[in-house]
Amino acid sequence: MRGYFQRNVLKTHYEFLPAPGKPVLVLSNSLGTDLSMWSSQMSVLSEQAAVLRYDTRGHGASLCPTGPYSIKDLGHDLLGLMDYLEIEDAHICGLSMGGLIAQWVAIHARDRVRSLVLANTAAKIGTADGWNERIRTVLQSGMEMIVPGALQRWYTPQFLARDRSVADRTASMLRSTNPAGYAACCEALKDADFRSELHSISAPTLVLYGVHDTVTTASDAAFLNHGILKSECVALDAAHLSAIEAARVFTEAVSRFLTRCEVSA
Repeated sequence: MRGYFQRNVLKTHYEFLPAPGKPVLVLSNSLGTDLSMWSSQMSVLSEQAAVLRYDTRGHGASLCPTGPYSIKDLGHDLLGLMDYLEIEDAHICGLSMGGLIAQWVAIHARDRVRSLVLANTAAKIGTADGWNERIRTVLQSGMEMIVPGALQRWYTPQFLARDRSVADRTASMLRSTNPAGYAACCEALKDADFRSELHSISAPTLVLYGVHDTVTTASDAAFLNHGILKSECVALDAAHLSAIEAARVFTEAVSRFLTRCEVSA
């Protein structure tokens, strides 16, 4: 079921596959991608959960309200979508930007979260100078200017050589992202910092990281694992977009984690 949720000036594009009697799993995309980044996970995860994936504001087919945005805005977008679809609580899996959104929801609306999967993310990502430079680049020169660098961060050289067509599809997502929406989300990521709040996350949490990820590193994953009481950490042979580069292992790790969470619930 694909549709749009309209609230004020924001129209959020989503896909929801209901599964009566099963828990809901939310998939939240990374910066510069859209809900199709989760395509490799759908066949397995939709067997054990009702799956909701959506385009973060300013991305994909969702509208791009005037920015800047805050991580609070992005968190409320997800909660509003869950309310609209009458989803009381859910397992939430977010990668990179999606992981920051998931952290915000787990801290500020803990009763809505059954568990967390924090993939290739951190309690704080990047520096203000780095984000400001990215914002200037896309607003002045367009998305094409950041594509080569993004692909180098997203994937290992081996993957780019082996599966270039897959990498090219994600590059197309990035090129088609609204520069204003991308920049506004960069503003949200620039200011998001949960380093002092991780202790308040009570949901069971799986932290996934890529051993070749230079954006959100093994140290970032260890910080999350140390700061969140009920968490575990798994390394994947991938760079930043591990859900794509290490799709099978990523999916298996998430599936096993969801099964354990539901058994112990």
